Amino acid sequence: MLRSSQVLELDETDRAILATLQQDANISNTDLARRMHLSQATALTRVRRLEQTGYIRRYVALLDREKLGYGMLCYIHVSHRLHQRDELDELRNAVGAMPEVLECVFVTGEFDLLLKVALRDQKDLGQFILAKLTPLRGVARVNTSLVIDEIKMTTAVPIAGT
Repeated sequence: MLRSSQVLELDETDRAILATLQQDANISNTDLARRMHLSQATALTRVRRLEQTGYIRRYVALLDREKLGYGMLCYIHVSHRLHQRDELDELRNAVGAMPEVLECVFVTGEFDLLLKVALRDQKDLGQFILAKLTPLRGVARVNTSLVIDEIKMTTAVPIAGT
C-alpha cells in the first residue's frame, strides 16, 4: 500500500481524474468512471490511491462568503519584531487558529506573514487588528490592503498533461 509520503507516477488517466475532481468533487463514482472510460471498481481504486498518496488531501464545499455576511476581504501583511523560533511559532499558531483568517503564508521580503482575511465590515476589521492581531507577542507592524474586486479566485491547481 502506498503512503502519502510516497511519490506516485501519474498517468494520463490519473491526471484526468484529478482535473475532474477539482471541478466537481461531488461527482459520483459512476459518472466519474463513465467520463474516464473505466469500470466503477477501477475508478474507485484510482481515486483511493490518489487519496492515500496525498494527491487528494481532502474534499470541501466552497461557500459564498458574501452571502454569509462577510463582505470585506483583505490581505494583511504582518511583520515580526524578532525572528526567534518560539515567538514565530506562537504567532503562527495564534493566527492559524483565527476563524477570520482564510489563508496564512510565511513569506520573504519586508513582511513575515501574509493573511487573507474575511470580515463583515470596517468595524470588524478594526476589531480584528486592534483586539486580535496587534496584541500578539512579537507583532511589530501590520499593513492592510482591502480587496476591491476579486478578479480570479480558484482552488484548482494546474495539472500538467491535461
